[in-house]
Amino acid sequence: MVTHTRIRAFNTKDAYPEQKLDNDVCMAVRAGNTVYLRGQTMMDLDGKLVGIGDPAAQADNAMRCAEILLKEAGSELSHIVKIVIYITDRAYREPVYQTIGRWLKGVYPVSTGIIVNGLAKPEYMMEIDIIAEIPA
Repeated sequence: MVTHTRIRAFNTKDAYPEQKLDNDVCMAVRAGNTVYLRGQTMMDLDGKLVGIGDPAAQADNAMRCAEILLKEAGSELSHIVKIVIYITDRAYREPVYQTIGRWLKGVYPVSTGIIVNGLAKPEYMMEIDIIAEIPA
């Protein structure tokens, strides 16, 4: 019995050919009415890097991709209940949070922010992890 739906399955060797990876993952999982998104970054849904050197542009791309993935899962941005934002430099906090804030105006998710030493690709300045709950 299938308990969840996988959306946009892929293998990490395709997304990160420069790394020696071979993991089967997906962009989103819907389990019941809960949607879990893979961390969204500057990489668009076609694998192109958007916004090199620009944390606000990276955040905008991440949210654009999140909106598309949520729709594919039968959800929307207003269903977001939790976000975790990772940035690689405290100086990126303001442009990243301002951009995400515009996308989530009036949504009021719980939010955690973490400063990290690095992300999956050296060009990544930010990443956002999202959980949404579709109303019954």
